[in-house]
Amino acid sequence: MLIWAGLGNPGTKYAGNRHNIGFMALERIAQDHGFSPWKRSFQGLISEGRLGGEKILLLKPETFMNLSGQSVGEAMRFHKLTPAELTVFHDELDIAPGKVRLKEGGGHAGHNGLRSIHQHVGEAYARVRLGIGHPGHKDKVASYVLNDFAKSEQDWLDDMMRGLSDGAADLAAGEGAKFLNKVALRTAPPRSSTGTEGPKAPRARPEPKEKAVAEPVTAAEDPRTALQKLADRFR
Repeated sequence: MLIWAGLGNPGTKYAGNRHNIGFMALERIAQDHGFSPWKRSFQGLISEGRLGGEKILLLKPETFMNLSGQSVGEAMRFHKLTPAELTVFHDELDIAPGKVRLKEGGGHAGHNGLRSIHQHVGEAYARVRLGIGHPGHKDKVASYVLNDFAKSEQDWLDDMMRGLSDGAADLAAGEGAKFLNKVALRTAPPRSSTGTEGPKAPRARPEPKEKAVAEPVTAAEDPRTALQKLADRFR
């Protein structure tokens, strides 16, 4: 079994927040892949299903973001799992909106949800980092992540969710590159084949035609007598 934990805050008040993008990701995967209805367990909401040959437990902690590790730790201890069998989906300020990155282990970079998970299970787990962009100043971060996605962001957000769902089976199989490729096909689709041709070679310009220039006639080439030449000049 693998545990995929999405981070966010519980309740309708926070449902559309940027900070809740981890919840959104799991909800889309559960919906598209026929997972079980959500039910309460491990201080959160869980849904179970299979992706390829792997059994997956989706977990949305309801302990609020700063205590996410309580819920995640409880689920892992119950199923006797190691950090290597945990993947966390979370918002990432330092990645451009709509971009997705994978990371194995490492620090929490100040993310309070990850900080809590570090405290309960260690740092050797995988993360799916979901880019939401940065507001530009650290003083604006709290209000930025706790506000809903703007209407102008809905298109890329939907593309990201579709991509995560498309690549879910690859992620479960440990095929990180294939997973990211599936996401990219949604978030940055390739151009059509008609637009991939290189620049056409410039049309060759015709060589300018040379003007005919009359060459002087030598005396040897002109059989006329001097009198005929003089007469011809006055005709």
